[in-house]
Amino acid sequence: MTQIFNTKQQTERRKLLRNNPTFAEYKLWEALRSQQLHGIKFRRQVGIGSYIVDFYCPRAKLVIEVDGGYHLTDGVRMNDDDRQKNIEALGIRVLRFTNKQIQKNLDDVVRAILENLPLTKGELRG
Repeated sequence: MTQIFNTKQQTERRKLLRNNPTFAEYKLWEALRSQQLHGIKFRRQVGIGSYIVDFYCPRAKLVIEVDGGYHLTDGVRMNDDDRQKNIEALGIRVLRFTNKQIQKNLDDVVRAILENLPLTKGELRG
């Protein structure tokens, strides 16, 4: 079976991205790290196929992407759409948030992420 997660050729790029997060990525990681959302683990800068995604939750098969202003340009938006379709074809959901959403209303972003996590009856949403 072909390895699709964290291929060896992506190692240096993933490390570079992890060590140089944008402010919005850093802020969101502070909310996700150390299993703070009901004990659910997230990883950052994960290779999936030929892509490197900002955050990935293996338990939920959920990708979270943080989009800066350049993602709003037509060429980049088309590339993002193709990338998202390819990732979703693997059975992985993708949530996208802008830098502005994270910086101005992190609580709403976290709430949206929680709504997409597989919480058991004993775990509270919120």
